[in-house]
Amino acid sequence: MSSTQTASSMPLTPVSPGRWTTVAGPEWLNPGGGLWGGYAIGLFIRVLEAEPEAVGEALSLTLTYAAALPSGPLSIRTRRLRQGGSIGVWEVELMAAGSDEVGVHGMVTMARRPATPAFAFARIPDAPDPHTLPSPPSPGAPLHYGASAFERRTLEVFPPEASGSSHTLAWVRCRNQPLDKAMLGMVTDNSAPRAMYALGRTINTTTLSLTVYLHATVEEIAAVGNDFFLIECEGRVGGGGASDERSSYWSRDGKLLATSEQLAWYRPIRPVSPE
Repeated sequence: MSSTQTASSMPLTPVSPGRWTTVAGPEWLNPGGGLWGGYAIGLFIRVLEAEPEAVGEALSLTLTYAAALPSGPLSIRTRRLRQGGSIGVWEVELMAAGSDEVGVHGMVTMARRPATPAFAFARIPDAPDPHTLPSPPSPGAPLHYGASAFERRTLEVFPPEASGSSHTLAWVRCRNQPLDKAMLGMVTDNSAPRAMYALGRTINTTTLSLTVYLHATVEEIAAVGNDFFLIECEGRVGGGGASDERSSYWSRDGKLLATSEQLAWYRPIRPVSPE
């Protein structure tokens, strides 16, 4: 099956109450192996959308990446911790099929979104029109990682070079379907690690934890459709193996759709000894 057919496909099979299975295709693998962290974010939103006891829509998620997971069959556990009048709290765990070792653990807040007066202090940054930016190269090879789900237009290079700033802007749109909650959650792990903007290509890095706040409602996200939305990303500090990252996600008309905070682990790449 091609990446176009599978890029946004997360088939879910209910096994018993609070138990599900899925199959992650190889297009979701990181360049260095193991499933892309954004895949788990989207999957957790999708499974709670399918969970018959879940009420409302995903409002926030905090994921801890405990161990790398392979592509192929996976098991999912869901557990409702509390349900109030408007807010519900769920625990979700993702494991390789047949294993009890948790690869990704998540706490998800679900909410019925009431009609309340809106306000905004944040403003979308100035950015060039996405159609004036170069399209990503398409050499004809199968798309993997986040590129299988998203088209990204930016002036930054990848992998990033060390520079004096970690602040970046990129326009992104879904390749194969209109934007929805799960896809918006997934894209919060689609930017290059900020440590690379300080140290260049000399490091390996992996996400330890990631918290996503989905400010926009289902209807506001649906209004974006197949259009571009803007990612503003920056890092603040790194040391002792850990570095941070924060991001904002804007619709083209200036609506703040989501924000995220991430903690990553980084290490210098060990030089290969000549044989």
